[in-house]
Amino acid sequence: MSEAVAHHAEADRHPALAHHFEGLPEQKEAAGLGMWLFLAQEVMFFGGLFACYTIYRNLYPGAFAAGSAHLNWKLGAFNTAVLIGSSLTMAMAVHAAAVGKRRQIVAYLLMTVVLGSVFLGVKVVEYADKFHHHLVPGAHFRFEGPLARPVEIYYSLYFAMTGLHALHMVIGIPILLTLAVLAHRGHYSASYYAPVEMTGLYWHFVDIVWIFLFPLLYLIPTHAPH
Repeated sequence: MSEAVAHHAEADRHPALAHHFEGLPEQKEAAGLGMWLFLAQEVMFFGGLFACYTIYRNLYPGAFAAGSAHLNWKLGAFNTAVLIGSSLTMAMAVHAAAVGKRRQIVAYLLMTVVLGSVFLGVKVVEYADKFHHHLVPGAHFRFEGPLARPVEIYYSLYFAMTGLHALHMVIGIPILLTLAVLAHRGHYSASYYAPVEMTGLYWHFVDIVWIFLFPLLYLIPTHAPH
């Protein structure tokens, strides 16, 4: 009898439920804790870059203003709007998953992928412009005037911070595509959609980082003291 009960209980287990969890709520709670811990270390990682930016901007405010003047703030603002839109579509994907609407999950995830791809496309255009004007730190960096060295520091931070941010998006887009494929196959339902929700947290974090990067890098007042 006990073997029959155990077999029945095993048959009733959700296929996505890992063997070491008693139920989906416990599994989702563990996944949430893991994601928040991951995001906490991401905050510390980006925090180091922001701290470095703060130090050098205070040391060379004029150079940072001069470097920022060569960025296209309109493209930065456009990308900010694109990412805000992607956060909305990602949130809608999570909501659709929570109410078990498969087609909407797929649609909103794909919309998020499109918006993320647009963002990366704009970054490619911006990076190409910096290569063309020799504003990439290194042996070929060219900037006229006495502020050349500190301006190179500014661009070092620009490429480090925006490049790392873009890398997170490059990693996130294949994950979103995988979720869309699984959603299309009916892998998620109102009772199980933790992967969509956890990915949503990751995507929102990436968007929030850009919300800080945009004004810090693109909107430095040109009248900053030299």
